[in-house]
Amino acid sequence: MRKMLLGLLLLAGCSANLLYSEYQPIEDRGWDKNDAKEFAFTTEDSLQSHHVYINIRNDDTFAFSNLFLIAEMTFPGGLRLKDTLEYTMADPSGRWLGTGVGSIKENKLWYKENVVFPAPGVYTIRIEHAMRQNGELAGIDRLSGITDVGVEIELAE
Repeated sequence: MRKMLLGLLLLAGCSANLLYSEYQPIEDRGWDKNDAKEFAFTTEDSLQSHHVYINIRNDDTFAFSNLFLIAEMTFPGGLRLKDTLEYTMADPSGRWLGTGVGSIKENKLWYKENVVFPAPGVYTIRIEHAMRQNGELAGIDRLSGITDVGVEIELAE
């Protein structure tokens, strides 16, 4: 009983800095290049720094060692910041990075570090994949192997 109580206290302590966390599933047929995942959160804190992460779950059908994303953050006043991001998903030997047992791996990827949200209100983060085959100009229509896309925001310590 004591171990269970200690475990619950540790979990509660870890989530004390969590401002926002949400995942959105990807269809079984793959992540359509036109299916941007959108996450909206509200904050009233315009003083403290936050870390913003993009969380990706992938399985063994993901055929690449890197993942390219386009992320856009929209501020309450309408300002938009757009980034093209590249993340390493596998080591040089092909072993998946991230955590998890079995075929699903979860990666907590840095998006923004020590961000101060300057105005109270609703912020939106929009994420789409920007994957291409080597030597091809056109993007991949349906990206297999990504099972969920998420956003997590924590208070910076």
